[in-house]
Amino acid sequence: MVITFEDCVGMSGLTKEEIDAIATHEHLPEIVASELGSYLVATEAGQGEIRRMIEDDIAEAKAHGQQERTALLKLVLCHFLQEHVAARSVDP
Repeated sequence: MVITFEDCVGMSGLTKEEIDAIATHEHLPEIVASELGSYLVATEAGQGEIRRMIEDDIAEAKAHGQQERTALLKLVLCHFLQEHVAARSVDP
């Protein structure tokens, strides 16, 4: 049996876009980022760390004038905060 990237996304508790943000921030392959995300999302502190990664990615996209990427990442952040309420209360 082979586990696919889509299987890893499904088991991680995160969306593909959230995993992509982690991969971009940490300069990791998506499959590794899905493992890291799965580990981090299990705790309040980890959820806060994911939030910070997405916020950093937003700032980076803004700094490079990537308006579409900035807008996409803002949607990713909104969805993440809706699904992972603990991330809202952790200080950045």
